[in-house]
Amino acid sequence: MLQRFLSRLLLQPQRSVHRSLFFLPAPRLLFVLSALLLPFFLPALPARASVFGQIQGVVHDPAHRPIAGARVQVHAAYSDLKFAVVSGNDGAFRIPSVPIGTYTVTVSSSGFADFAETVNVTADSAEILHCQLALGTVTQTTTLHEETQSIHADSFTPTTMINRTDIASTPGADRTNSMAMITDYVPGAYMTHDMLHMRGGHELSWMIDGVNIPNTNIASNIAPQIDPKDIDTIEVERGSYGAGVGDRTYGVFNVEPRSGFERDREGELVMTLGNFYQTNNQISFGDHTERFAWFTSLNGNRSDYGLQPATEKPVHDAENGYGGFASLIYNHDPANQLRLINQLRTDYYQIPYDPNPNDWQNQLYDSSGLRDGEHETDGYTAFTWVHTWSPTTLAQVSPFYHYNDADYDPSANDLPTATKVDETGNYAGLQASASTVIARNTITGGVYGYAQHENDLFATTFNDGSYANFSQSQSVLAGVEEAFLEDHYKPTSWLTLIGGERQTHFQGTISENAIYPRIGAAVLIPKLNWVLRGFYGHYYQPPPLTSITGPALAYANSTNTSFTPLRGERDEEHQFGLQIPFRGWLLDADTFQTRANNFLDHSNIGESSIFIPVTVQGALIQGWELTLRSPELWHYGQFHLAYSNQIAQQIGPITGGLICYNPDDPSACAVAPGYSALDHDQRNTLNVGFNGKLPHQITGAFNVYYGSGFSNGYTDPPSPYSGNYLPAHTTADIALGKTFAEKYSLSVNLLNIANTRVLLDNSLTFGGFHYNDPRQIYGEFRYHFHF
Repeated sequence: MLQRFLSRLLLQPQRSVHRSLFFLPAPRLLFVLSALLLPFFLPALPARASVFGQIQGVVHDPAHRPIAGARVQVHAAYSDLKFAVVSGNDGAFRIPSVPIGTYTVTVSSSGFADFAETVNVTADSAEILHCQLALGTVTQTTTLHEETQSIHADSFTPTTMINRTDIASTPGADRTNSMAMITDYVPGAYMTHDMLHMRGGHELSWMIDGVNIPNTNIASNIAPQIDPKDIDTIEVERGSYGAGVGDRTYGVFNVEPRSGFERDREGELVMTLGNFYQTNNQISFGDHTERFAWFTSLNGNRSDYGLQPATEKPVHDAENGYGGFASLIYNHDPANQLRLINQLRTDYYQIPYDPNPNDWQNQLYDSSGLRDGEHETDGYTAFTWVHTWSPTTLAQVSPFYHYNDADYDPSANDLPTATKVDETGNYAGLQASASTVIARNTITGGVYGYAQHENDLFATTFNDGSYANFSQSQSVLAGVEEAFLEDHYKPTSWLTLIGGERQTHFQGTISENAIYPRIGAAVLIPKLNWVLRGFYGHYYQPPPLTSITGPALAYANSTNTSFTPLRGERDEEHQFGLQIPFRGWLLDADTFQTRANNFLDHSNIGESSIFIPVTVQGALIQGWELTLRSPELWHYGQFHLAYSNQIAQQIGPITGGLICYNPDDPSACAVAPGYSALDHDQRNTLNVGFNGKLPHQITGAFNVYYGSGFSNGYTDPPSPYSGNYLPAHTTADIALGKTFAEKYSLSVNLLNIANTRVLLDNSLTFGGFHYNDPRQIYGEFRYHFHF
C-alpha cells in the first residue's frame, strides 16, 4: 500500500525502500508508479486542486477579423508577476499556468488602441476574453473593460476570493489567530467553540499552492493553519467541487502565499499593541528577478485574551505563539517552474474556565477546578514542479510532508480530573496531475495519497478518587490513496458540461473504498452575462485514526460509553446557483442540500477533557446563500455582503467512536426519532462591510456581523435559556488608518465596539461554555523599507 511504502521511506534505511517497492501488491504498485510517472505518461490530463488557472482569448478588430501578432501582457494587480504572449494567426492566445489572483490583461497592436481588462483567476478556471481593439488615432488611447471581471462561466463551484489588500484593510483580519478574512466575506462561515465552521460542518480543507495539507485530528486543533499576513490570495470554495478536489465537504481554502514578486529587495515590519496586553508582530523580506522570487517572514504574538471565554469576563485565557514562513519560486525556463513552501509555528492557549462554582453554567459543566493549557506545533513543507508541455498542456508534481502535534496539558491539581492528551500526526505524501485541452474537451486526471503515522497518549488523574488513574499510549499507521478523472466539455461558448469521478482507498484500523461521481453544468446567458450553474455529487471523508483501548476504554465503559472504530463520512450534495453582474457589481446566490451518513463530530469522555471524534448516523444541511461585491465606488472603496440562511440537523444515534453503552439498560441509549439541531446550527448569518480609501492616504473600513443564535443544548433549569436557540447577537468592527511618506502607516482597530456580550454556544469543548469575543482595541504600525 502507498502508505506503507511512504512510511518505510520515512522510517527505514534507504536499502529497504527499494526492496519494499517491488514487493507491493500489484494494484498498489500500479498506484505508486502512476504517481511518480504521471507527468511523463499522461500529458493529456489537466491539473486540478491546483493554485493555477488559465487566461485565454481572441484578439479581433471591430469587424471581428482576427488580429495576428498582437502583444498580450498579463500583470498581477498586487505584485510584479508578469506574463506575455503573442496572438496567433487566428488571433487566439493562451497562458496555461496563472496563479490565482487579480490581473490586468493589456492587448496592443500597431494601428489599434490598446485594450485592458481586469480579471480574477480562480483555481482550475479558464478565463476567456474577447479583446476587440478599436482603430487607433494620432493620440493612442486605452479602452478599459471591467464589467465581467468576476464572472466564471465554466465552473459550477461558488467561490469567494480575498486578497492581501482585503486582509490588511478588514478590521482585525491580519492578526495571526484571526479568521475574519473568511468569516467577514464567506456566507455561512463563523467561529463557535473556538473552531471555524462553514455550511454546518467543521471538516475543512486547507491547501497551499494547491497542495492539500492533510490533518485528521478535527477535534484537537485550534491554532491557525497559516498567518494571514503571509497570504497573497485565498480562494474559498464552498461545495460543488470537481473530481480533483478531495474529501472535506464543507469548505476548501486554497492559499496562494506571498511569493516575493510583490517585493523589490523590500521588507516590512508590522507591530501591534492593544488591550488585554495583546501584541501581534511580524518582520518579512522579499525580492525577485525575472526567474527567481523569494519571501520569508517571522512572527510572534501574545494576548491575555485567546479562546472564547467560559464567562463574560475572560479568566485564565492568555495565548502566545511564534512561527516562520518561506516561499521560493524558480522559473528554470518558460516550460518549468519550481516552487518550495516551508512553514513552522507553535502556539499555546490557556483553557478558560468559570471561577464561580455556584454559577448556573457550573451546575451543568463544572469548569471551576480546571487550570489547563493547550500546546500545538505545526510544520509543513511542499515542493512543486510545474511543467508546461505546450500552451494547452500542463503537468504538476508535489511531494509534501505535514507534522502536527496537539498537547492538552492539565494542572496536577485539576478537579475533578486532570486530563492529559497528546496527539501527534506525521503525514508524507504526493499529489500529481496533468492537463490538456483536446478540441472542446478539457480532461482532468491525477492521483493523491499520503501515509500517516499517528502517536496518541491519553492519561487521566482522578483527584476526587472516583476512579483509578490511567495512562495509555498507542501508535497507528494508516493512509489514503486517491485517483480522479474529469471532463469539461464546452459544446458552445455559453454551455459547459462537467462530469467526473473520484476513487478513494483508506487503510487504517479498518479498510474502506469509495467511488463517487460528480456532475454539473454552467450556462452563460447571452447578452445578460448571467451564469446559471447546477451540481450533483458524492464525497467520502476518511475517518480520524483516534482509538481507545485498555484502561481508557474501561473508564469509558464505567461512564456508560464504549468505543467502536470510526468509519468515513459519506455525503451527497446538490446545489444550484446564479451569478448576476451589473455595472461592475456581482451578485452570487445559491441553494444547496448536503445529506451525510456517518457525520463526523466530537465528544468527551465523562467529566474529562479527552475529546474523541464520533460519527452520527446522519445529518441534513440545507440552505441558501448570497454574496454581493461592488467595484470601486467613486474610487473610494468596495462594499461586500455575505448572507446565509441554513439549517443543520442530525438524526439517529452516535454510530462510531465514543458511543453510548449501557448493557444493563439498552433503552438508555435510545435517541428521539426525527431530526434535531446540531450544536453549531445557526439559521441566519449576515456580514456587511466596506473597505474605503479616503483622500490624503487615509483608509477606513467597517464590518457589521449579525447571528440569529446557535442551537441551545440545555433548555431546562438551571439554564436561563428555554428556547431552542440561544440569543441573537450583533457586533460592529471598525478600522481607521493613514499612510505617511509611503513608508509608514498607522491604524486603529476597534472590534465589537459596543462590547456586546452573549452566550454564544454551550457545547462542552475547551473549557465548557463559550461567550462571544469582548471589545478589543489595538493600534497597528507598519514600516516598509528597502535592504
